[in-house]
Amino acid sequence: MVYIIRNNKEYGPYDDAALVAYVNRGVVVLHDVLRNPANGGVTTVKAYLQQHRLAYKVQHAGSLSSQLHRIGSELILPKESMNQRKWLSDKRMLMLALVGLAPSLLLILPIGEFGVFYFIALYFSIIWGLFFYYLFKTPQVTLKNTVGVFFLTQFFVFVVWGILGLVRINPFYALIESPFPLDLLGFVLGVGLMEESAKMVPLFYLRGKAKEPMMPRTLVYYGLMSGIAFGVFEGVQYQLTVNAELGYTEAFYLNIARLTSLPFLHAIWCGIAGYFIAFASLYPKYRRSLYFLAVAIPATLHGLYDTFCNSFVILALVISFVGVFLLMSYLEKRVDYQSKLRT
Repeated sequence: MVYIIRNNKEYGPYDDAALVAYVNRGVVVLHDVLRNPANGGVTTVKAYLQQHRLAYKVQHAGSLSSQLHRIGSELILPKESMNQRKWLSDKRMLMLALVGLAPSLLLILPIGEFGVFYFIALYFSIIWGLFFYYLFKTPQVTLKNTVGVFFLTQFFVFVVWGILGLVRINPFYALIESPFPLDLLGFVLGVGLMEESAKMVPLFYLRGKAKEPMMPRTLVYYGLMSGIAFGVFEGVQYQLTVNAELGYTEAFYLNIARLTSLPFLHAIWCGIAGYFIAFASLYPKYRRSLYFLAVAIPATLHGLYDTFCNSFVILALVISFVGVFLLMSYLEKRVDYQSKLRT
């Protein structure tokens, strides 16, 4: 006599004849768990049948047409659900369709070169946004603020970089083509400082209009979104200029990187900034040092990465990982930070 275990429930006991009959009828399946009290063993039904040389043959429920008729058209084409438009409220289904089918719209939309690059960049941004929302969402996070941060960052950067050209006032930009270590100064105090400061602007705006103090994790999330937005702007610019002059293979790789890994790095660095900005709001008497850290740490990581990403790729990857490690460590240790800053 044996017992069948399914979904943590035990059924039986059954002798061998009953077991074979149930298998043939499809009531018991071959991968069900079987417990044999005779030897105290636990195995599968299939292994037990083979071990005891018990012949079985699962019966068909009629012909193909009769099986389809038994299944019924409603299970194959759920007309009722479509007529009642339940699908309009199925957020999971709509999200799945959006993520899976959005790139196909490029086949029918009459958009130019810039539109193609920007649309693809937005597509990857949505995927990153969903990922960050899943990992870092808090009760303070809203869709309105998420979308606002994303487009406010791009608008601000477009005005500062594209129209006003204010980055040219930073003299350290002139050093990025110099030999090491002067190029490091250029990338940290020029590129890193200016870009990380720009990404922080929407975070200060959100914090200023908030009706309650924002939790560190909340501003980390919005920092991640601001970083992704900056990565979109920068990625499209590179695809239209620098990448367009490269060979096919190199341009293809860099185009993908500009839409995936590099926006991710911008997001991590700005997430770190959001962490310290949140603490500066919660503990204003330490705001001078916390604002300094909000700029200095991301700018340094950014500058180090840019310095070595072309000449010493392995070191650049290590620096990238350090950024991820720091962000996650900060979040894990936020209670310790709060305890220390309360004194």
